[in-house]
Amino acid sequence: MQGIAPVMPMRLIAPVSSADPQAAAAASVWGLAAVGATGSSKDGRGVVVAVLDTGIEHGHPAFSGVTLVERDFTGTGNGDGVGHGTHCAGTIFGRDVGGTRIGVARGVLKALIGKVLDNQGAGTSLGIVRGLQWAVEQGANIISMSLGYDFVGMEDQLREAGLPREAAVSQTLLAYRANLRLFDRLVALLQAQSAMGLDSSTESLIVAAAGNESDRPAFEVATSLPAAADGVFAVGAVAAAGAQFAVARFSNTLPQLAAPGVGILSAKPGGGLVPMSGTSMATPHVAGVAALHWQALGAAASARTVGAALIASARRNVFAGGFDADDYGHGMVTAPA
Repeated sequence: MQGIAPVMPMRLIAPVSSADPQAAAAASVWGLAAVGATGSSKDGRGVVVAVLDTGIEHGHPAFSGVTLVERDFTGTGNGDGVGHGTHCAGTIFGRDVGGTRIGVARGVLKALIGKVLDNQGAGTSLGIVRGLQWAVEQGANIISMSLGYDFVGMEDQLREAGLPREAAVSQTLLAYRANLRLFDRLVALLQAQSAMGLDSSTESLIVAAAGNESDRPAFEVATSLPAAADGVFAVGAVAAAGAQFAVARFSNTLPQLAAPGVGILSAKPGGGLVPMSGTSMATPHVAGVAALHWQALGAAASARTVGAALIASARRNVFAGGFDADDYGHGMVTAPA
């Protein structure tokens, strides 16, 4: 890969502080109702979901009955030393915990868990490329990634190595551009398999977090890699605002879809539940709803038809004033009834 594009550092899109004003709202599983999962007759049964993140605590009660296929791409071993991957997986397909429903698609029976971020939440672009290839080879229908390329981290590394600021910024920009092109081509290649005579079920729909670098209303930051790549559904985060929704202050702009990402309860290592906020929490809502649409479409399901269903069913009339399509894309992701 280094001959094609420089390896860039990668990190989890860390949850925002619980001191955030929006995140201080009572943590709950409000997101399940907001996306229509509680009223859907579908549960994701028969759909294979991949989560590329910090791993998973496979012994958590939320994953009872799910076949978890784990693969470590970090050299630190399977398991979840951070808790981020466990939380995201719980929102996608977690079973009820202590009588509380946390999973959008709690009928999923098989999940692929690619540990592409280590026990400090760090990784590389090479790891995500390998993780994506593995997930597709293993038959993932939906791939969820709540992570991003660390532009600032790479610049800092180059400056610490002795490069002046201008040269460090230039090299980081070149690496980012090369990796964007690589990712565009990789996703296109992975999603073109059915066009080469393979069954459409071998396609993978990819969703990724837009990022948490914005600070509305002071400033907004555009969606980062890998969510910014062609063929990837970038996901922004929203908070409840009475009977409507408000775009989360931290959510990066220019997503394709929006989903609940503030005060989201899901699984935590050691058992039990914990609230987290971020576009990382919004992304698994979209992955779970995509699994419901995949099941609903049956034999007609593919990455393209499910992607079209996500766009067609998204709602724009549910947002409070002051926001536009640059903030929430096609709208709030919505499950099939």
